[in-house]
Formats: sequence, structure tokens, C-alpha cells
Amino acid sequence: MTPATLHRPHILAIEDDPVLGAFVHEQLDRCGFQVTWCQNGAEGLACAQREPFDVVLMDILLPGMNGLDILTHLRRRHSMPIILMSALGAEADRITGFQNGADDYLPKPFSVDELRVRIEAILRRVELERRFHALTVSPPEPDDDTEDAHGLTFDEGRCDVLFAGAPAQLTGTEFRLLDTLWRNPEDVLSKAFLYQHVLQRGYSQHDRSLDMHISQIRRKLKAIGYQARQVRTVWGKGYVLTAVVLDA
Repeated sequence: MTPATLHRPHILAIEDDPVLGAFVHEQLDRCGFQVTWCQNGAEGLACAQREPFDVVLMDILLPGMNGLDILTHLRRRHSMPIILMSALGAEADRITGFQNGADDYLPKPFSVDELRVRIEAILRRVELERRFHALTVSPPEPDDDTEDAHGLTFDEGRCDVLFAGAPAQLTGTEFRLLDTLWRNPEDVLSKAFLYQHVLQRGYSQHDRSLDMHISQIRRKLKAIGYQARQVRTVWGKGYVLTAVVLDA
């Protein structure tokens, strides 16, 4: 099924490079997407606030207002998926992007196929979330939430976890990732498995998206005081959610 089978998803591309912007606009249009292209940060922010988009694709380095500032403004009121584009070595910017609510990042240079696959993966995740919420007649009551033996409550209706009543404020991707690890306690889940089943794309050794999502989960669980279980790295294999043994 192509993206145009049911409707043409509307993509907002914010890119100041005229050559790259025109290329992205043309290629995404050929892939079946409807594309609106803005060439500076202020124009892109105004456009994103004015009408709904299925995905926002934007460069970090933009004239007038950079992509990280736009991301911060949008996350105050909007939940639309946002993919950041950045140079391969700009790790600090990518970390800041994930901290501020980015859903994914695309390292430059990239191929049209990778861009299309990243967008389609996000659209599939959004559609799955919509189907889940459509089956929910009313917001879940506290008794409907799932609480593990260590006191962490999984609120599927809000795609978040709570500890002692405090929400971790996970993103949808972070929630799905933590939920997958939580359902497989003490099992080492490979990066390839988590990319395929949570991020819904193939694993590449140069793709740091999963690592950054894990880092955000750790930071947010620590911020609400949850320490009974931790997501640990098993070098060369993947990640595991394991119980913490406290010293007597």
C-alpha cells in the first residue's frame, strides 16, 4: 500500500537550502505525499501553527529561527510528528532535539528512500495510536491502568507512565519502547529487534535514534524518582530492563 492509497499525507518541509528543499519537495511529491515547503524558520513556524500537518520535516540550522526553537514552540501546543534533519556529526543538536520532543532525526546526507521510509514509519505509528484511541470509549480510570510490582503505572490511554502519581511525560515512541522492555523483563532485546518492532525500520549502525530514546527514558524515570528497575545497556547486544539490587 502506498501513502496515497487512502489520502495524501501532508508534509511540511522547512529547509532553507534551495537545491535540497526543491529536491525534497519534488521527490516526496512523487512518492505520493502532499508537500508544503518553507524556506525560513519564522515562516515554517507560522505555517505549522496555522494548519495541521501529518509530519513536519525540518533542518536544525535555519535563518531567522532555528529548528530547535521551532520545535520548542510547537511542542507547547502541538503533537504532530517532527523529524529533524542535521549533519551526521551534530550529536549535541540531536540530543537537544530529542529532549525537546523530536520524534526522529535524519542525518545528512540522506537518500530519498531513507526519507520516505522514515516518514512512512512515523505515519504507521500514528495510525496505530489513532486506532487504539478509537477503541477507547472513555479515558481510562485509574483502576484500568497497569501497575508493575515495583510501583510504576503504565497509562496506555495517555501513552505515559507514572510513579507516585507523577507522570514521566514520555513521548509516544518512548512509551512504546519502555512498554516493550517492560513486557520482557530481564531479557536482552537487540537493537535490530527494537528498531523493527518499535521504530518500525531497519537498524543501521550509524543511526543513534534508539540510543537517544533510551537516554531520554532513563532521564525521565530518574526525574520522577523511579529506581526499582533500570534500562541497562548490554554492549554488543542491546538493552534490558532489569531490577536494581539495592545494598543492604
